[in-house]
Amino acid sequence: MTDSENKPSLPEVHRSIPIPNSKGFWRKMLAYAGPGYLVSVGYMDPGNWATDLAGGAKFGYTLLSVILLSNLMAILLQSLCVRLGVATGRDLAQACRDYFSPRVSFLLWILCEIAISACDLAELVGSAIGLQLLFGIPLVWGVCITALDVIMVLFLQGKGFRYIEALVITIIAIIGGCFITEIIFSKPDAGGVLLGYVPKLEILQNQGMLYIAVGILGATVMPHNLYLHSSIVQTRAWQETSDRKWEAIKFGTIDSTVALSIALFINSAILILSAATFHFSGYQEVAEIQDAYKLLSPVLGVGSASAIFAFALLASGQNSTLTATLAGQIVMEGFLNFRLRPWLRRLLTRLIAIVPALITIILFGEGSTTNLLVFSQVILSLQLSFAVIPLVMFTSNRRLMGEFVNPFWLKAVARSVASVIVGLNIWLLLQTFAGWLSARS
Repeated sequence: MTDSENKPSLPEVHRSIPIPNSKGFWRKMLAYAGPGYLVSVGYMDPGNWATDLAGGAKFGYTLLSVILLSNLMAILLQSLCVRLGVATGRDLAQACRDYFSPRVSFLLWILCEIAISACDLAELVGSAIGLQLLFGIPLVWGVCITALDVIMVLFLQGKGFRYIEALVITIIAIIGGCFITEIIFSKPDAGGVLLGYVPKLEILQNQGMLYIAVGILGATVMPHNLYLHSSIVQTRAWQETSDRKWEAIKFGTIDSTVALSIALFINSAILILSAATFHFSGYQEVAEIQDAYKLLSPVLGVGSASAIFAFALLASGQNSTLTATLAGQIVMEGFLNFRLRPWLRRLLTRLIAIVPALITIILFGEGSTTNLLVFSQVILSLQLSFAVIPLVMFTSNRRLMGEFVNPFWLKAVARSVASVIVGLNIWLLLQTFAGWLSARS
């Protein structure tokens, strides 16, 4: 392997954050904290809003179980990313390039780029909707304005990785505060919420419910986050010894688990808010984010409810743009060993997302944006298997992982999760195809 091929992704921040030699738990936890929160951003982006709002309005608290199960899957898969990155010094994209043939690696890169574009599309449209709701800016102009966030990303990258992490954590805290306020306003039924976390067979039998459920899965367990996390965990400069690597795996896993638990709360809060406000008050057909904004204050009787909702949406969209940039850079460098300047990479990602957003808004009107958001999350879910299966393969490979290989129980659980993801996607395709046939007949 040449020096160029062995070069890490994001070389400008690789192993740039020192780890203290002291034995204090909290000092080390603070040093390792950060990557999990960048990953968690993808679990609360505007695509989640569309699927959670639609799920809560149509089906009440029922799909809370899907959010919970998806989040548990996410915690497991992100812990595998930490294990892979620490044990091998390679991110998931680089491991795919090392293991698979050039043709397979190129195909996986194309699929990952589609997933990143779908994610970026959700962030772009979500931010534009937030601007429209708060300031009355037309969606077409809002889409163009949000493309300028590349300037913010480049500025923060120049400052250092800790600045990106600090901004992301701050915005997550703001979003969480907004939803705590909204939950207090909506006064949900605590018993109904708890029952909603119990899985129901009805979800698999109802095509409309399954479509949104798989969209929630795609919005929660995001394929590009697996590539992202396995790379950014390597921003920490642990010592290259067995004990220190196990320590890095432990603290990295704690970091991502805590961060994803916060994402679970925010995702749940969106669906609970939608169910409590719309499903049980006769507005079951509310699926558009714009409609939810207009109805929140009148239905809840709180004048600030709609504004808080829109502000949280805008914050969510802007926060998510940071991780899409990093993920795009990582997969291109990892799969192709090809590096672009960050501003050019960001511009390309944005252009790919802007074109379908503008075409959809211009041709089908501003009311089509929520359907576009939900569809983007289903695309993410369909791409997920192509990231999950290699991740489980690599972390279960003793030759690659050495002493850090998944133990037997973890292999079994990881393979079960991968099977569930693949099975749900096949089920969705069969249900959708059957729906098309029945509509034509």
